[in-house]
Amino acid sequence: MIMTFAAFLGSLELGMIYAVLALGVFLSFRTLNMPDLTVDGSIVTGMAISAVICAGGNPFLALIGAALGGAAAGLITGLLHTKLKIQAILAGILVMLAAYSVNLRIMGKTPNIPLTKSTTVYKIADGILPPKYAGIVLGLVILIIIIALLYMFLETRLGFVFRATGDNEDMVKACGVSCDNMKLLGLALSNGLVGLAGGLLAQNQAFADINSGTGMMVIGLASVILGEVIFGTKTLMRRLVAASLGAILYRILLAQA
Repeated sequence: MIMTFAAFLGSLELGMIYAVLALGVFLSFRTLNMPDLTVDGSIVTGMAISAVICAGGNPFLALIGAALGGAAAGLITGLLHTKLKIQAILAGILVMLAAYSVNLRIMGKTPNIPLTKSTTVYKIADGILPPKYAGIVLGLVILIIIIALLYMFLETRLGFVFRATGDNEDMVKACGVSCDNMKLLGLALSNGLVGLAGGLLAQNQAFADINSGTGMMVIGLASVILGEVIFGTKTLMRRLVAASLGAILYRILLAQA
């Protein structure tokens, strides 16, 4: 059965959002070489913060808040791992579980916040661009900006040290660099992108739900692996683009299935 054009456009629009999630997972899973299970909790943190602020009338501030909320969750995971010496997987699980209660409190102890009557960035885009393609164009612009910023960061001196931490931690320590600080930076940045993806997802779907984070880590990993297998990993830019395209392709295949 062939997918309809409307379903394809919808998959493409959601794929742009999940591409941001995939980039966050790419930073922790591929660059830092750390399995970070905080994702299932931090994406809901982003959705919750985005929904609450968006309901107050400021969708752009909502996205910034979503990214900061996700970064805070990642930072806590990093502190548990680096300062308390808890294994990375266990630290991520602890924060993911704790995030459920925190997210519920952020949402005012209600499991769902509707945004059907609130202004979102997607509704603003619908008023500027043709509604059928507005979400895709908005997602593409955001994705290009994020990829460009990530590429510029990872090509700096700090970025090279950050990448080296995942490749050879002993060598980085021998150079007098704190690996703990690099891990804290990486987990905060990674989950900041995941939180931003959650904020975009809440505004795109016009609601935030406390159970929306289930399986997000699997989606992120599948996107990264699928993108690397199909599109290659020869250069840094190619790896970033591959992770993004992997997420888009994953959503299209899922819709087709």
